[in-house]
Amino acid sequence: MIALATASEEASWLRSLLAEIPLWEKPLPVVLIHCDSTAAIAKIKNHYYNGKRRHIRRKHSTIRECISNGAVRVDFVHTNENLVDPLTKGLNREKI
Repeated sequence: MIALATASEEASWLRSLLAEIPLWEKPLPVVLIHCDSTAAIAKIKNHYYNGKRRHIRRKHSTIRECISNGAVRVDFVHTNENLVDPLTKGLNREKI
């Protein structure tokens, strides 16, 4: 959830930067963020955060705001198709 919040903030900032460039096409496309955590995607799609931690609630509202603005779309990617897994997780011998 925290990584999704950071990525959505960066994507929103990049979209606003591209919008200020006069040579760039004006209907900016939605930034697609791939996530392999179904739990994080389910929490993001839920409009109400029912947790007790304030900093996580703030991250949840940040992601929800970026999604509602149309700046970001979060999509599920299966772990076997995730290209970043070798950089972030320990892999077994078959995947190496």
